[in-house]
This record gives sequence, structure tokens and C-alpha cells, in this order.
Amino acid sequence: VVAATPLHMPPAVQRRNALLNRLRAGVDAGGATGEGSMSATATRPSCDPSSIALVMIEFQNEFATPGGKMYGTVQEVMGTTNMLANAAQVCQVARKRGCRIIHAPVLFQESHADNPNRGLGILKSCKDGALFTENTWNAEYCAEMRMQDGDLEVQGKHGLDCFPNTTLEALLVEHGIETVAIGGFLTSCCVESTMRSAYEKGYNVVTLTDCTADTSMAGYKAATEGTFHLFSSPMTAKQFEREYLK
Repeated sequence: VVAATPLHMPPAVQRRNALLNRLRAGVDAGGATGEGSMSATATRPSCDPSSIALVMIEFQNEFATPGGKMYGTVQEVMGTTNMLANAAQVCQVARKRGCRIIHAPVLFQESHADNPNRGLGILKSCKDGALFTENTWNAEYCAEMRMQDGDLEVQGKHGLDCFPNTTLEALLVEHGIETVAIGGFLTSCCVESTMRSAYEKGYNVVTLTDCTADTSMAGYKAATEGTFHLFSSPMTAKQFEREYLK
């Protein structure tokens, strides 16, 4: 067995580790967050489009389309943020610039045997409501956010966070991703969980605030105006285009 020295690490892993070292250097030089602010990012990496991925979470009919079982719960916030149009637009711009678009659907067997916590909380609600059942219309992508040529898809997502027991991190490493921009459902649940994990893993994390929706404006604002800035650089889709997709 060969030890995982820098000489044997995949180039993408080496780049990610270099990014993490730069972030740590910024913390060492400027205090807890570089300048004493609450920004999650001490040093911004290069904006090479090939190192950027947009992770779009659960843009499925269950949430995003009339007739979906959860549509009524998110309809108000979706309308307020205009998140479907914003997400579709920023993904189109990102594709043209050479970024990766990664779709992350959640899927359950009809029995929910693959649901990791079907007796508690929101995952219990998924089981009780028979939500996101695989091979049904409800689990398909909404019309605005269907996969296009070159897009990637996360396999194995049966919970909230997009990382555990899925192919997401393997996709990020394989394609040399350093910056992860996140949008989707729900703002305070799967988006926030994935943001936190991506941050802990050393990625430069962007949260696309007007590309997400929640079951209430209170929940949406608690995340976007509260926790997001601790673990990411929150910004609108247009801000992201200006700063990363020039």
C-alpha cells in the first residue's frame, strides 16, 4: 500500500489541500477570520470556471411543480425569491463558462427501507407522506431544471446532506472542483446541511440565496441572514455571475 503523500494524491485533492492551506494562512495572519469579520472565506481562490461546480439540490416535481406533495409548502418562498428562474439562468450561464452543473435529487424506495432516519423528524415526514418515491413523476426533475448535456448527477442521496454515502465528493474530486455554489430545497435543511459539510471539507462555498426556497420566509431568512455567512459566501445569482462567471 502506497502512503497518500502529495506525490501520490490526485491533482484535484492537491489543489483542494492547497486551497485549505491558503485559507488557514489567512486565518493565522488575520485572526479568527482574517480580518475579525464573520466571513467564512479568508482568501478567495482563483475563478477558473473549470474548478467551479453548481450543486443544485432537489429541483424535483415534489417541491417545484404544482401537483407535487410539497409544492404548497414552498410556493410562497419560491415566488418571493423567483428561485426557479434564477437557478435555471445561472446554470445556463455557468455551463457556457465551462463550470460543472451537479444535480442532487433525493430518492426513496416505496418502502423507505433506504431512508436513514424514517422514525424521526423530517425524514419521518418523508416516509409518512410517501415523498420522493423513485420511478414516479414526483421524483423527476422539474421542467425548469432538467439535466442537460454535460451535467452530472449525484447518486445515493437518501438523506439531507448531499455528502454522506453519495457520489458527490467523488465527482468534485474527479473534476478538480474547488468552489461549490449551492442552490435548491430546502434553504434551512438540505442546502444548509450540504453547505456546512462542504465548508468542513475545505471547499470555497457559495450559497446562492435567491436560488433556494423554504417552507416559510422565517426559515429562509434564519438561514440566509443567519447561518449562511458563517459557512459560506452568501450572494444572489447575479452577484455570483459578476464575481465568478465573468
